[in-house]
Amino acid sequence: MSSHSTTNVADVLGDEADFLLNHRSTAIPSDTLHLPGPDFVDRIWAASDRTPRVLRSLEELHGHGRLGGTGYLSILPVDQGIEHSAGASFAPNPIYFDPENIVRLAIEGGCNAVASTYGVLGAVARKYAHKIPFVLKFNHNELLSHPNRYDQIPFALVQNAWEMGCVAVGATIYFGSEDSGRQIQEVSEAFALAHELGMATILWCYVRNSEFKVDGVNHEASADLTGQANHLGVTIQADIIKQKQPTSNGGYPAVNKSGGFGKYDERMYSELATDHPIDLTRYQVANCYMGRCGLINSGGASGSNDLQQAVRTAVINKRAGGTGLISGRKAFQRPMNEGVGILNAIQDVYLDPSVDIA
Repeated sequence: MSSHSTTNVADVLGDEADFLLNHRSTAIPSDTLHLPGPDFVDRIWAASDRTPRVLRSLEELHGHGRLGGTGYLSILPVDQGIEHSAGASFAPNPIYFDPENIVRLAIEGGCNAVASTYGVLGAVARKYAHKIPFVLKFNHNELLSHPNRYDQIPFALVQNAWEMGCVAVGATIYFGSEDSGRQIQEVSEAFALAHELGMATILWCYVRNSEFKVDGVNHEASADLTGQANHLGVTIQADIIKQKQPTSNGGYPAVNKSGGFGKYDERMYSELATDHPIDLTRYQVANCYMGRCGLINSGGASGSNDLQQAVRTAVINKRAGGTGLISGRKAFQRPMNEGVGILNAIQDVYLDPSVDIA
């Protein structure tokens, strides 16, 4: 398995190559960020309140796979069997009903870790927990109740993750939802226990509320609202933040049209960001304590141009100062060899020194 970049990033990006590879961010300069690097755990986390066991777990996470030792992360997340229903998720490639193939894809794809459910990881833990870092995602949105409702509820205990040898736990909070207060408390308590047991913590910081959809624009992916979700996530001591890459900005002013909501400063839009996707993502990084907590963006749904979209997302994340990608459906909703190719192309962006910080 090569640890060198073999993907021609500019060729894959096509017409967007100049727009994405030559942009320079001035709103939040890169020299004000804590950027990924081989010494990231020592440089950033060793001075924190994280215990030696947590530091060891973070180092193990950063040290595995093709990106091992770079400070960047490539994680395969497969919890869609619950979040989006198993049939809808695995019909394109039914081999992934079998948990072993999920872990095999992460290993063959050179990932730093595999993140999945209690059932998936538990089914193959004795065979694989010592071969690739495990991340147990302990809460989910159950999608079988009628009518469908959107709430993250615990499916497993933090102790379950520790007993099967996981290096980290993961959870989702739907920030902005009517159930977010309870979710924040549940996850905060679970993360405290995970740290006590020596595991790292990863938080899916999703924004979810129908009121955030204004005039045809879904501000659940707005830089200002997702940035604040990130800031809440690092406040409850998430070590790594997973967030959707922003597709817009101005969520606060838009939602405020229909009444008082939150607080914002016009300089968030005029001075701290532009409409360039790298600058919008950098605002997300800034809200992760200026990069002290790594930002990994999600890869999104599978489509017709997955390779280009995956590389594009990785370039934006890396040049913004992010820590990597957590991409699932683009990889497992296709034959395994093609999925490995997608994962490797993502990793190649982070291995390519010509793709620099903007």
